[in-house]
Amino acid sequence: MPPRTNWTVSARPSTVPDMTTTIVPATDQRFDDIQHALSGGGDGLTCQCQWWTLTNAQFQASDGAERERLLREQVAATPAPALVAYVDGEAAGWVRVGPRTLQPRLARTRDFAATTEDWADPSVWAVTCFVVRKEHRGHGLNPLLLEAAIEHARANGARMIEAYPTDTSVAKRPANELYRGVLSVFRAAGFREIARPKPERVIVQLAFTA
Repeated sequence: MPPRTNWTVSARPSTVPDMTTTIVPATDQRFDDIQHALSGGGDGLTCQCQWWTLTNAQFQASDGAERERLLREQVAATPAPALVAYVDGEAAGWVRVGPRTLQPRLARTRDFAATTEDWADPSVWAVTCFVVRKEHRGHGLNPLLLEAAIEHARANGARMIEAYPTDTSVAKRPANELYRGVLSVFRAAGFREIARPKPERVIVQLAFTA
């Protein structure tokens, strides 16, 4: 099946009924909007969503300009490595979703060693980073981003999606530390817990049926 690149997911955040959200693939034509979405608080602008795509040594050796260059290259590829959410036309959020093989830090992270899937399998995708601008937080955007990420993975041939969210019922964390996502959102989307390397750190999976 060829990669699917021309789809959108539209919905209304449940707590803001008069606002319309549209979620689309993050492409190079949308780079300015991507930067706007990443700049709304937290480390998004300095990281450029490169944390999982680089080893620790590579990340420490890079600077903001290099990470921005890498992101430009990534969003020019097909399928898109992430999605951008627009709220009433403004870029408001971001989610990275793609094959785990393109996010090599995952395999080097001790907490994730309990995965049941071969790290070399490109059909296993991972949802690894959510960013929502401060003014749009608390309006139900993360569940919509996850819904769109699931559709994006399914449409582009993923066999399974894995993620590494935080269980906020065990440990409260500031919003900026919840970039991996929140367990309750993944559970509501049908993910199942397969390991818990730390009380608040969980590995979840969603398998697609043929």
